[in-house]
Amino acid sequence: MAFILPVNNIEPSFGKNCFIAPNATIVGDVVCGDDCSFWFNAVIRGDVNSIRLGNKVNIQDGAVIHCTYQKTTTDLGNNVSVGHNAIVHGSKVHDNVLIGMGAIIMDNCEIGSNSIIAAGAVLTEGTIVPSGCIYAGVPAKKVKDISQELIHGEINRIANNYLMYSTWFK
Repeated sequence: MAFILPVNNIEPSFGKNCFIAPNATIVGDVVCGDDCSFWFNAVIRGDVNSIRLGNKVNIQDGAVIHCTYQKTTTDLGNNVSVGHNAIVHGSKVHDNVLIGMGAIIMDNCEIGSNSIIAAGAVLTEGTIVPSGCIYAGVPAKKVKDISQELIHGEINRIANNYLMYSTWFK
């Protein structure tokens, strides 16, 4: 059974049709929309500040979502995919974003809509990613503008696939 715990009498809240893997950990001030999925060994810690997730967000295996005590919250928009073992810490992610496997998003970053953060990329504190870009590297930098094919072929495809995968476990 998933590890879902209140912190300071604040319990996580889930929208309709969410999947939570049996070993996912979700604690504290976490509010998510509909059609979200939390995969194996994912950790979403709303213990020190709030975490908000829109609709159709998938937090893949081993990913960590956290924030900083009395300083930063974490907000993920709609149709966001957080890849395996990625870390999103104290940042704002707008709609239709793919965060690649192993990427690290530090405090006070903001990722614009229709963007991709490449696998292994590190967004240093305060990085602003404009809408419609691909960022890659350590530290991450813009590598190119995103095409409509990537928005539909990667960002939407992955989000839709994870919604489908979640039905396999229900």
